[in-house]
Amino acid sequence: MATPPERANMGFIAAIVSVATIGGLLFGYDSGAVNGTQEGLTTAFGLSEGGLGFTVGSLLIGCFIGAFSAATLADSIGRRNVLRLAALLFLIGALIQGFAGSQLVFVLARIAGGISVGAASVLSPAYISEVAPAHIRGRMTTVQQIMIITGLTTAFVVNYFLAQAAGASTNIWWAGLEAWRWMYLMQAVPAAIFLLALFFIPESPRFLVGKGRHDHASTVLVRLFGETVAKAKLLEIQNSFVGQHDPKLSDVRAPGTFLRPIVWAGLVLAVFQQLVGINVIFYYGSTLWQLAGFTEDQSLLINIVSGVVSIAACFLTIALVDKIGRKPLLLIGSAGMTVTLFMLVYVFSNGTLDAEGQLQLSSNLGTTALIAANLYVIFFNISWGPIMWVMLGEMFPNQIRGSALAVCGFAQWFSNYLIAQSFPIMASMLGLAVSYSFYAFCALLSFFLVKRFITETKGKELEEMQG
Repeated sequence: MATPPERANMGFIAAIVSVATIGGLLFGYDSGAVNGTQEGLTTAFGLSEGGLGFTVGSLLIGCFIGAFSAATLADSIGRRNVLRLAALLFLIGALIQGFAGSQLVFVLARIAGGISVGAASVLSPAYISEVAPAHIRGRMTTVQQIMIITGLTTAFVVNYFLAQAAGASTNIWWAGLEAWRWMYLMQAVPAAIFLLALFFIPESPRFLVGKGRHDHASTVLVRLFGETVAKAKLLEIQNSFVGQHDPKLSDVRAPGTFLRPIVWAGLVLAVFQQLVGINVIFYYGSTLWQLAGFTEDQSLLINIVSGVVSIAACFLTIALVDKIGRKPLLLIGSAGMTVTLFMLVYVFSNGTLDAEGQLQLSSNLGTTALIAANLYVIFFNISWGPIMWVMLGEMFPNQIRGSALAVCGFAQWFSNYLIAQSFPIMASMLGLAVSYSFYAFCALLSFFLVKRFITETKGKELEEMQG
């Protein structure tokens, strides 16, 4: 039963979405913060290329642990409580990263922060899907991606001005600390805001019904949709749990098979969102553009431009996702990313090497690279960027949502880790052209996988989802 638009308390829903998606902002901010700190990390801890990849990617070790454990933990203690724990852990991790005196301490703090990011990444869109009306659920969940990109862009801006104020990211800026350390310490601000704001939003009504707390669920539903609609919605949710046992991880399996078909579809979305290489630009954008011949200042400014372009693309998604649907946007994104990635392969294949073996691009090739990279970012952020999170939050039946999110969240972050860990080595040993050829072929393959395995979820209530 679709919730009538005129009965939904849009102010309350918007407030909930605003708070829940701060988790996405933390994810984006951390991803952007590390983008300008590679030189500082290498200098401070004496890192090799492999060591840099591991240190940067260590966040992602925490992310796939957090995504896997948080989704199932949320079925026990609630979505909101797990998000509170995540916010606190991120706050502590940010402070320790900024003051770390050794690579080991830094990596451990980064893993702790990653657990927080992984937890928030799967729970925030799931929580939003469980409180938003079906007719606007896609738009509301897409806000998560806007917040991720906003966090990225904010970090790019902060990094740029910190580097400018200090003269370079490795110079002392304030209180005897290098500018790159302040790039990590600044993460404590949004983490503290997130932690406080989580005390002002309600628990998911679907979690409450699953725990038999029907009166509490009814109170939340009345605040969301009004008394009349809340009664019908409560009955609908209760019926979806009839005859079901308490959620458990094994629910993702189906008799005679390894995983349910819907979980395989979720895995396709989760893994290929990373295999198209987007986080190479997010995590290593500054390093990438310096490899391509730009200065550190120019590289940081390019990151800011990419962030602004990404936010604009997400607003286009908000306008389209609940009108034309999720699957068409995924197909458009796959096609666009394939073309633009192969454009980058062409550019990197035609660059020249200087006396030190560094890639140099002519003025025309540099311009082409900038255009192709930003078009790639646009195609990703109108499609796979937000749509993966939208669909993972809504595509699974109530009974298996937590368990399926645990599996798919783990796969998404593990793929993310492999891409972040492998890129510095691939770029060094194989070159940018070969590295980007791999991402381009994955984008091409994603088009056919979406056509074959992904089912449209536009306009469906969560209780209608089939596994």
